[in-house]
Amino acid sequence: MSTLAPALRDSATMLRRNLLHARRYPSLTLNLLMTPVMLLLLFVYIFGNTMSAGIGGGDRSDYIAYLVPGILLMTIGSTVIGAAVSVATDMSEGIIARFRTMAIHRGSVLVGHVVGSVLQSVASVVLVGAVAVAIGFRSTDATALEWLAAFGLLVLFALALTWIAVGMGMASPNAEAASNSAMPLILLPLISSAFTPIDAMPGWFQPIAEYQPFTPAIETLRGLLLGTGIGHNGWLAVAWCLALTALGYRWSTGAFNRGPK
Repeated sequence: MSTLAPALRDSATMLRRNLLHARRYPSLTLNLLMTPVMLLLLFVYIFGNTMSAGIGGGDRSDYIAYLVPGILLMTIGSTVIGAAVSVATDMSEGIIARFRTMAIHRGSVLVGHVVGSVLQSVASVVLVGAVAVAIGFRSTDATALEWLAAFGLLVLFALALTWIAVGMGMASPNAEAASNSAMPLILLPLISSAFTPIDAMPGWFQPIAEYQPFTPAIETLRGLLLGTGIGHNGWLAVAWCLALTALGYRWSTGAFNRGPK
């Protein structure tokens, strides 16, 4: 208990620091948030009727229901890039080196970045979800338990991608390199089942879309919100989240504990 209290206090201080940075410099978060919103509007209003026919739906509303789960997870992938940029900025400006010399809990620096990014991801998902509801998305069949499970999956997915993004930020020499290295977190949803069913893709491309973290998470979230089958995707999504969290945590803490670059 004597070590836990200072660790929690220092982590809360670092969290406040990161949230203040996000509030003072909102342009990065807004720019990253615009990508999923623009894709949502583009695919609904420009391609909606055509894509709805491709998935066997009747009109644009069917495609909205299909599209939104993927867009929500893409929102997380887009938002956590801010964590990579923020960590890389701290590293290149020397504040991380300064924190290492101070009498604070070492893990609190990374915890502040991770918790702050997860909170921003949840807020971004809520905003994009509000846009989706405004243009016609409805989830009438989901029970309260399914909504709770969907929220838990989103938070777990945000935690996993944030730790990966923090590792990318620690390994990058500057903010621009961190932003570029984190681009797969936006590109992977584009080659998943977010926009079209895997069965409709070319045979050679289907394994690429299927064996990656976004597809099982999207199918699980889609099943929870729309009442469709989840199958083995639920366990795969949780397994991907836990594996990515463990990998990102080891990567981030290892780079942090090695000292200055």
